[in-house]
Amino acid sequence: MSDKSTATVARLSTTDAAFHQHLDVLLDWEGVSDKAVQARVEEILVDVKQRGDRAVVEATNRFDRLSVEQMDQLRLSPEQLKHAFDGLPAEQRDALAAAAERIKRYHERQKPSSWQYEEADGTVLGQKVTPLDRAGIYVPGGKASYPSSVLMNAIPAHVAGVREIVMVVPTPDGVLNDLVLAAAHLAGVDYVFTIGGAQAIAALAYGTESVPRVDKIVGPGNIYVATAKRAVFGQVGIDMIAGPSEIMVVSDGQTDPDWLAMDLFSQAEHDEDAQAILVSWDAAHLDAVEASIERLLPTLEREKIARASLQRRGALILCQDQAEAVEMINRVAPEHLELSVEAPDQWLDGIRHAGAIFMGRHTSEALGDYCAGPNHVLPTSGTARFSSPLGVYDFQKRSSIIHCSPQGASDLGKVASVLARGESLTAHARSAEYRIND
Repeated sequence: MSDKSTATVARLSTTDAAFHQHLDVLLDWEGVSDKAVQARVEEILVDVKQRGDRAVVEATNRFDRLSVEQMDQLRLSPEQLKHAFDGLPAEQRDALAAAAERIKRYHERQKPSSWQYEEADGTVLGQKVTPLDRAGIYVPGGKASYPSSVLMNAIPAHVAGVREIVMVVPTPDGVLNDLVLAAAHLAGVDYVFTIGGAQAIAALAYGTESVPRVDKIVGPGNIYVATAKRAVFGQVGIDMIAGPSEIMVVSDGQTDPDWLAMDLFSQAEHDEDAQAILVSWDAAHLDAVEASIERLLPTLEREKIARASLQRRGALILCQDQAEAVEMINRVAPEHLELSVEAPDQWLDGIRHAGAIFMGRHTSEALGDYCAGPNHVLPTSGTARFSSPLGVYDFQKRSSIIHCSPQGASDLGKVASVLARGESLTAHARSAEYRIND
C-alpha cells in the first residue's frame, strides 16, 4: 500500500508497483472455506434430516439461547403478523406499504411469459413458464433486523406466482422485531418460523413435521447459512452464496465529500467484513473524503462496526482517469456501484460487471436498499461477473414444448436417425425412424 494512510482507511494508488497485489488481498473473501464450519454445518444438516423438528428445536435453543420444547412455539401465526403490522406507528406502516408497492411495480415488469411458434409443416415449438410451488426465504437476524429483505424476497416470489412462501428468521434471546413481522404480513408470507442458521436451511431443504419442504431457498445469512445453502444445493435450488455487503463509489471530484463518506458508511455499518471502496482520479478530493470519514465516523451509532469494516477491507483508491476507473469496476465486479459523476449514462456501455448501478450524485445506495424498486439481493464477492440480482425469474422455471406434426416428425426423424446412429444409440435411431413416413 502507499505510505499515505490513516488508522481508519487505506489509501492506494494504481501507480503503486504493488497495487494489484494489494487489491487482490483487499478483495479476497471466501466465506465458506473454514473446514470446521463445514463439518459443524454437515452435522446439523444430517441431524435435521434424520430427526426433523426435534433437531431444529434443540439447535435453536442452543444457538439462539432459547428454551422452547416444541416446534409450534417457533411458528408465528398470521394473526401475530397482522397484529405487528397494525401496531406500528403510522409513519412506519406507510413507509413499508410505499416500499412494497414500488418493489411490486418494478418486478411486475420482469415477469416473462410463455411463448410458442408454428413451423411451416405444423410443428409447434415453445416454452412454458411455471412458478415454483414453494419458496423458502431466509431473513437475517442478530446484529440487525431487515424488514426490507422480507419485501425484496417475498414480493418477487408473489409476482412470479409462487403458491406458498415459507420464511425463517432467527430471534436470538427470543427478541421479535415488529417491523420484520409486519413486512411478512404485508408481503403475504404463508409460514413464518423463528429459526435461523444451518438448522433453518436444513428444515427448508428437507422438510420436517412442521416446516414444509421448499423448492428453492433465497436470502442472505451468515457463514453458517451460506455454507448450509451450498451444501443443500441440488436437493433444492438456491439464489446465490452471499458474502458481506460491499460498495464501490466512483467520484469525479465534484460530489460533496460528506455525502460520499456516508455512502461508504452505509455498507461499512452492516458488519465488520463489509467492504467500502471509493475510486477517484482527483487526489485532493480523496483527501477531502478522508477528512469527512474521520470527522463523521464518531457520529455513527454503529461506529465500532463501521470503523472495523473500513480498517479491514476499506480503501480510497487514486486512479489516473475515467478509463482506469472503468477497468477497476470490471475487475472488482461490485455488488453496489455508485457512479457519482456528471454524466453517468456515458459510463454504462463500458461497465460489464456490477450487481446494481446507482446513477448520479443524488442516487445513494441506501435508496436501493429500501424503496427504489429494484431488488437489493445482489451478487457479492465478484460474482456479478456471472450472476444477477434476485428477481421474478428466480422463482420460475421453464419447460420446453415440442409438438411435431406427422410431416415434422418424419423430417426431423431423418436427421435424428443419422445423428443417433453416429453415436451408436440405435434405439434412439429406430424410435425416430418409426415416425418417418416416406
